[in-house]
Amino acid sequence: MIQTGLQNRVVIVTGGAAGIGLATARRFAEEGCRVASWDVREGEAQAGGIFQKVDVTSGASVEAALAEVTSQWGPVYVLVNNAGILRDGQLVKYKDGTLLGTMSDEQFNSVIDVNLRGVFTCTRAVAPSMIHGGGGVILNASSVVGVNGNFGQTNYVASKAGVIGMTRVWARELGKYRIRVNAVAPGYIATEMVRQMPEKIQKGLIGHTPLGRMGQPEDIADAYLWLASDAASFVSGAVLGVDGGAVPGT
Repeated sequence: MIQTGLQNRVVIVTGGAAGIGLATARRFAEEGCRVASWDVREGEAQAGGIFQKVDVTSGASVEAALAEVTSQWGPVYVLVNNAGILRDGQLVKYKDGTLLGTMSDEQFNSVIDVNLRGVFTCTRAVAPSMIHGGGGVILNASSVVGVNGNFGQTNYVASKAGVIGMTRVWARELGKYRIRVNAVAPGYIATEMVRQMPEKIQKGLIGHTPLGRMGQPEDIADAYLWLASDAASFVSGAVLGVDGGAVPGT
């Protein structure tokens, strides 16, 4: 059995109300961590933890929630930047020579704000707590499409590719403080949103995954736990694909 070294560590999980975030919060709580789950939606606290309504795009909201966490438990050891949204659409859409639509500023900016700027805002706030505590682990949610691209997802791909870039910068900048920074790039995961898609689309996603199934939120939670653990103590600046060998559709 792997010794994680995470017992009683303070962990923040953004987007912790549902899906991968909820599974991740539960997994760290099972490991004996003190987990603060952050989300703009209502959610549940894990055993021995707290739930806070937090807007990751707002520095004031993040700082206020962080102050509550550190005053109650002390320095943060793990930050899982999991919060993210989708606003899919083609850059330009034509049919029979007629322009039918374009990706709007709102579609682009909202995804960049949550998926990219939110990661920046939370990490900027939490990193000093980790430095004062003598080290920590920052884990960022990228995506298989952030590596390979995907049709109709200019905004999402840009945000997830940007997360990979920030991960590698922060691994260089923060390593001297004993802070490891890594990204996880999930493939097609059976979240609530995906399960609501038509069966034909779900089968299509599975068809792009060589292992023949979609991943479960717990698959990603386990990857986060391993990267945060002592077993990964020399892993930093990495992008871990958890995707069943997925090849995004075009």
